[in-house]
Amino acid sequence: MAQSRRALRALGQVALGGALLAAGAGHLTSQREEFQAQVPPWVPLDPDLVVVASGVVELGLGATLLAVWRQPVRGLVGAAVAAFFVAVFPGNVAQLTERRDAFGLDSDAKRAVRLVFQPVLVAWALTTTGAVGAVRQLRASS
Repeated sequence: MAQSRRALRALGQVALGGALLAAGAGHLTSQREEFQAQVPPWVPLDPDLVVVASGVVELGLGATLLAVWRQPVRGLVGAAVAAFFVAVFPGNVAQLTERRDAFGLDSDAKRAVRLVFQPVLVAWALTTTGAVGAVRQLRASS
């Protein structure tokens, strides 16, 4: 049972790392304009800079998820990925409230459904990497 749980967590970590690599590559290449359309106008930076920077972060996080397997570093990477998903959430909310179309999200219903999945991504990052336990362990040892 514990071995199959570990295998599922590892598979989930690999899948999340691959998804972040794909998204990061999209930020820098063929989907760059779509991502720019998602940057809220209230962000005080050039939308292209935001897209490129977030793409680089996604590439780094994705590659790190694929490379790091020992605790507590694995959990800390998972916590960083979860924090990244939390950090981009206001932009996703803005896409809904400002009715900004991108990636086929061309209705309020579709944009709202996307918001529901953001907490799923956070939970995915935390559970597959054992982030909560790793952070607790580090706090207890310091």
